[in-house]
Amino acid sequence: MIAKKNILKTYYIFLVLHLTLWTIIPTFSNINLPLDTIEALAWGSKLDWGYAKHPPLSAFAAEAIHTFFGSNDWAYYLLSQIFLITAFIYVWKLSVKIFKDKLLALLSVLILEGIIFYNYTSPEFNVNVCQLPFWSLTVYFFWKGLEEKSFANWILFGIFSALGFLSKYLFIYILSSLFLYIIFYLKKNENILKKYFFANLISLIVLFPHLIWLFKNNYITIFYGLERSSFYETGLINHFLNPLMFAFKQLLILTPFFLMIFIIIKKIKINFSFKNKDTAFLFSVSILPLILILFTSIFTGAEIRTMWLTPFYLFLGTFFIFIFRKNIDIKKMKQFSYVFTFFFLLSPMAYLGVSVIDDTKRTDFPGKEISRLVQNKWDDNFINDIKIVVGDEWYAGNLSYHLSSRPIWLNDLTDKVTSIKSNQGVIYTGNPKVLKKICPGVYGTIRPVGYCMIGKK
Repeated sequence: MIAKKNILKTYYIFLVLHLTLWTIIPTFSNINLPLDTIEALAWGSKLDWGYAKHPPLSAFAAEAIHTFFGSNDWAYYLLSQIFLITAFIYVWKLSVKIFKDKLLALLSVLILEGIIFYNYTSPEFNVNVCQLPFWSLTVYFFWKGLEEKSFANWILFGIFSALGFLSKYLFIYILSSLFLYIIFYLKKNENILKKYFFANLISLIVLFPHLIWLFKNNYITIFYGLERSSFYETGLINHFLNPLMFAFKQLLILTPFFLMIFIIIKKIKINFSFKNKDTAFLFSVSILPLILILFTSIFTGAEIRTMWLTPFYLFLGTFFIFIFRKNIDIKKMKQFSYVFTFFFLLSPMAYLGVSVIDDTKRTDFPGKEISRLVQNKWDDNFINDIKIVVGDEWYAGNLSYHLSSRPIWLNDLTDKVTSIKSNQGVIYTGNPKVLKKICPGVYGTIRPVGYCMIGKK
């Protein structure tokens, strides 16, 4: 049972254990970093204000870690958990302010361990994980901006809103939800509206370099997102099937979460009224984004991929604890502790189990060993460093990450391979049948990929 005097201690222990566990386990169970993390590092090798698939912040974060820690896998698992723990911290801080009860705030955070996005999938640093701290920070400072007079809260809201958007464009759903809250509940408060629109001006200033990049690159990132969601497949069936599949998957994912909720309540009696400003606010930041993205699927027929929902559930625990707060049975805290511990340990055990049983995962790819072989062959033939690797984010990206010279990754070259100067130090990866025919340098194969090396002899 969680004693009231031990609430803060339990909270800090949980944060430390979660961060430590989910940093150590993938470090020892995985041979290679996951796909999305390698992808972020590939982009980060050549920093820009945007990339073909996503806005730039995940690449900025990954490259910052590489600058200090190099090619040490544990650092990127730690990075992912720091982003997640930061999100948990601001869920806690907002919950404490709304409940004015640390036990209920603690439950709002602990119950998130029942959602797969915050444990099993969290070691893979990607654009979805990158959104997490900015999602909770944006909500937190928006709320503080409403409750307090300090203008600084609105400045921080504007900055974190922009950083969230620079993580992934789906951040627009939480921003839209907050905008709707402003319109319906604060439309008569001109002072708040002025601060809110000033915060949006701050966001635009932060976003400006990316918007310029987006314009110069023909909005490539937006079109990629539309393609990934099957937006262009306009069959009528998609308007029904995709929303139904989306709803079913979310219910399945949330089953452990709801189990933990129902364990601690006496009876299912909801205290819900939109007249209560806290209820309306928590609904706006936890349920409304889900409704908006569901409607997106219904009206456009787009497929909503499950992992895209990673940040959407951060305040779901706070919302459900709030509406059931009068029916929470403190005597059931012992049962809750058992169930929480079960799910807290189940995820890492499952992660380890899958790692042992399945050796065909991306994280079993021998990227380090392949890079060593490539480097050895390069050293046998050339005297300069490898400066550029060309190919897809996975094969070429692994070289960019593992090679000691930290070459720049490029997806392709605008010129032909034969136009590359020998002193540039380039490795081109790709289809071995094609690459062998056109390679003007030293060619080799490490199945299933061909490697064309062009350097100075």
